[in-house]
Amino acid sequence: MKYRVLCSTILFLLIGCSSAPKGPLEVRAQRRMGLSQLEAANTETERGNYETALALISEAQRLAVSADDPALIIRTALSRGDILSYLNRPVEAQAAFDGALGEAERVGNTELAAVSRIYIARSRLRGGGNAMELRDQVRRELSLIKKEQTDLALGWTVMGLAEKELGRWSDAENGIKNALDIHVKGGYLEKAAYDWYLIASIRSVSGDYQGALNALEEALSYDRRAENTYGLGTDWKAMGDVYKKAGKGPAADIAYRRSADIFRSISMEKEAAEVEGRIGG
Repeated sequence: MKYRVLCSTILFLLIGCSSAPKGPLEVRAQRRMGLSQLEAANTETERGNYETALALISEAQRLAVSADDPALIIRTALSRGDILSYLNRPVEAQAAFDGALGEAERVGNTELAAVSRIYIARSRLRGGGNAMELRDQVRRELSLIKKEQTDLALGWTVMGLAEKELGRWSDAENGIKNALDIHVKGGYLEKAAYDWYLIASIRSVSGDYQGALNALEEALSYDRRAENTYGLGTDWKAMGDVYKKAGKGPAADIAYRRSADIFRSISMEKEAAEVEGRIGG
């Protein structure tokens, strides 16, 4: 009898333990939605749809705050600052970058603090800041980034742009190519296309027009694979500019017309008209 009671008790405990409801260890639905919105915003930024990107990043920020996720709060603030920079709203952009840096420092996230300072350095470089000083600062920040490869790529891009401002063409191109290697390995087609666009700009400024055209062909290849219409229109526009600088007016006009047609295909009438104004000039 005692044996039966003991067995029944053990069986009850086993059944009771195995059938007890188990809740999830973590519920991260808001964070996942925030990340999705952040990625969508970044994609729209790369495609020149800045107003759409701003709406998406605003929702991403709301979700980041709602989930009280410091890393996502920082990332969304940095993307917001980037978008505002493209919209020529520098004061608001700086406030977003400063907010990201403040949050990173508050939670003691060394890497995201370094990334925030890289964004700020790029903003200052665009505004005519001391290129040598900013280059050296970004080099220091790069040593703090251990995890996210795209953050390293951003740092190398800013380094390359600073070297371009200093007229150090080879170093400038090498910096962008370091970013390009990361983007190609990671399958970031649109970012790789933009890297080649920047390389073309460096070569064009240095007077290497054929090298610039070759780089723009690479940019076109990546933008075609990504179906990045805005990038394609921009690449053809840049190609027209390089042809014009090289004294090849007819080829420049062909490139400008192609660019205008591409912009018009996505209802970017302002951009199309601007490019058409360069034809025959």
